[in-house]
Amino acid sequence: METILLSDNEEQLSIAAGLIRKGEIVGIPTETVYGLGADASNEEAVKKVFAAKGRPADNPLIVHLADFSQAQEYTVSIPDLAWKLAERFCPGPLTMVLPKNEKIPMITSGGLDTVGIRVPSHPVMHRIIELSGRPIAAPSANTSGYPSPTSAEHVMRDMNGKIAAVVDGGASEFGVESTVISIESEDRVRILRPGCVTREMLLELCGEVIIDHAILHELEAGQKAASPGMKYKHYSPKADIIMVEGSLRDFTEYAGRNMTSGTYCLIFDGDEEDFPYRYLTYGRNSSEQAHWLFQRLRELDDIGAEKVYVRAPSPEGVGLAVYNRLIRAAGFEVIRI
Repeated sequence: METILLSDNEEQLSIAAGLIRKGEIVGIPTETVYGLGADASNEEAVKKVFAAKGRPADNPLIVHLADFSQAQEYTVSIPDLAWKLAERFCPGPLTMVLPKNEKIPMITSGGLDTVGIRVPSHPVMHRIIELSGRPIAAPSANTSGYPSPTSAEHVMRDMNGKIAAVVDGGASEFGVESTVISIESEDRVRILRPGCVTREMLLELCGEVIIDHAILHELEAGQKAASPGMKYKHYSPKADIIMVEGSLRDFTEYAGRNMTSGTYCLIFDGDEEDFPYRYLTYGRNSSEQAHWLFQRLRELDDIGAEKVYVRAPSPEGVGLAVYNRLIRAAGFEVIRI
């Protein structure tokens, strides 16, 4: 298959929408990361997504809509709290897991009777949903387990020859996937995957916000993943990632004791003054770290890193999303000094 690169003008977006209506797969920019867009109601199209990514079939996909009101067409019921949250955070990087109806095939939901619903704010993704007239399933447009793509170049590198087209809409704004929540009562939600809609932001509208155990720990044997990013090792480059918690001084000393010819470090912006070892930086604060993390992990592969010691971010606010991606990239290998 020849993968064509499309621009973000109306004519080219109409081509992308037409491909999706025909059951093809298109790489599409969103405000979080680039997604592999397919008609969520078309089982054969969804199968192509799993095949292109090499994604396990029990890993559910998120369905993207042009307006949250359209969720009524694909769900059994929508709690009052979901409408309240949608008013604040939709469109935007929030996914809500809701009970699905038969219009969403089981392959799309990873065998679950629930489906993640999101309304993206990126104008390109939003317009393609409108033009296609389809609910669009769009997992990250990368080879399964590899760092998510934040540019059309990343998607072409991973998916060239595997999908019909990629739409170039520039760099992703947030750089990590959406926050995924389930609604447990009229005033309580559970974060299944952290993102840029933080616990603190949700607490402005909810009485209780629970951080799911699987965000920082592996799922137990046989436990089903209610959200993408919960079950498998994810976001990992070819290099061996090791996260190190500690002060800059402790981090530097630890890295120095374990430095080899193929070892690099990933540190904060501002740490680099007099840092004596090979390094890349990935931001000064949590928002910058979210934006740059996947880009830097891919760059480490490009420069031939074999082992990477990463200075652990703060697990507060947006930092929880960055910490979650890194602990999974590291296969839960964390050195605490």
